[in-house]
Amino acid sequence: MRSAIVRWSVLPVSLALTLTGCARGTGGAAGASPSAGRFDAGATYGGTVTVMGFGGEDEIGSTRVEPAEKSLGGAQVELIKGDLDLQQFLSAVAAGDPPDLIYANRDQIGTFASRGAIVPLTSCVKGEGIDVSMYDKSALAQVTFGDEVWAVPEFNMVQITMANAELLREAGLTVDDVNGSNWDRITTAAQKLHKAPGGKLQVVGFDSKLPEFLPLWAKADGADLLSPDGRTARLNSPQVVRALEFAVGIYAAQGGFAKVKALRDAADFFGKGNQFARNELGAMPMEQWYVNVLNDVSPKAPLVFDTFRTPQGQPLAYSSGSAWAIPRGVKNPGAACRFAKTMTLVESWKAAAQARLDKRKAAGKPFTGVLTGNVRADAEIEKMVTSGGEPWDSGVKAFYEAGKHTFSLPANPADAEFKTAWQDAVNRVLNGQEEPKAALDRAQRDAQTALDRAWAGWTKRTN
Repeated sequence: MRSAIVRWSVLPVSLALTLTGCARGTGGAAGASPSAGRFDAGATYGGTVTVMGFGGEDEIGSTRVEPAEKSLGGAQVELIKGDLDLQQFLSAVAAGDPPDLIYANRDQIGTFASRGAIVPLTSCVKGEGIDVSMYDKSALAQVTFGDEVWAVPEFNMVQITMANAELLREAGLTVDDVNGSNWDRITTAAQKLHKAPGGKLQVVGFDSKLPEFLPLWAKADGADLLSPDGRTARLNSPQVVRALEFAVGIYAAQGGFAKVKALRDAADFFGKGNQFARNELGAMPMEQWYVNVLNDVSPKAPLVFDTFRTPQGQPLAYSSGSAWAIPRGVKNPGAACRFAKTMTLVESWKAAAQARLDKRKAAGKPFTGVLTGNVRADAEIEKMVTSGGEPWDSGVKAFYEAGKHTFSLPANPADAEFKTAWQDAVNRVLNGQEEPKAALDRAQRDAQTALDRAWAGWTKRTN
């Protein structure tokens, strides 16, 4: 695939944030609805399709890009490599010169939709005959806004429990003590596992992974940070406060967050010197892709895996990931829709998994799976997994099980501000600036103000 040279001028971000084009209609000129022929499963497309935010360098990406480009019937695909640059993207839309397709985080979709930066995919889904039932329900919910789907889910990320089996054994513990099923046992395990001779932290007993995983701890205690309709913040509910107090308390029991973070940041996270390999971490919840990393760089590390569990013992995971969206004002919306569809089909994912399997086999390593936003693809890929023995087989089993028990935060027009509100609150607590209840009360006010303002703006634009 050819790398494209970025051709969009970068306007001041304030201009990009004042997009006022109609939020309805799929593709075409700003505010215009395309004819039915613009989205047709039998159509062919020419010209160039520019894709922003997706590199496709590895076999999982490149193997799918090839059939996706071929499905267009003649159009060439240019990939704007690197992560999506928000200012560059919004500026390009404001200037009327957007890429044809973007690859974004699912928690950005609500904000993009509310600002008129992307278009709903109702016509795209209908015209291309996309079966949305193949997508993970939590992933699809995260890109469904105002009763319309605004993006096509791609990869999926979930959390499982990862632990150092050797450290657990030495402390007389098992993975059941750290998998979330009993919070008191986690606190006890953290104290037993952590080592700090002379006050210098050498082993983190348990890392609750704040601020990112507050939604997971809150949901485990039965709370959602946001109402199902995406309109009402619930950041200071008793369960959320209790979840934050617990997760922060884990750090306090080990000398404070600053010490834990320092040891965490010093680790060779993606290399042979990772915390598990160096016996510097007892346990933590972590996204499933890290199983693949650990198997690759430290296959002999003393690991044990389980799903993350609620206090009732049920598997639970916070679903997040990426998605494809079509910007407002694109010149080739039909081709963009076809590309996104083909990239996420079962057949495309299976081909990508086979490419990864072949590569791993050639290297004498097991294929540990790929978790996508397509549940039918996941079921097929799970059958392709090859045994790496323990603990890897248990790790793969755990993350596929976690993928069946997910939740996500509802899409809303203030998703960026909402996320900032609760993460800032957690950081203030971690830094010792505020107590959990006060921090979450403040976050609740900030988040609700942002939600009310954003929903009012959405209503004004769409009525």
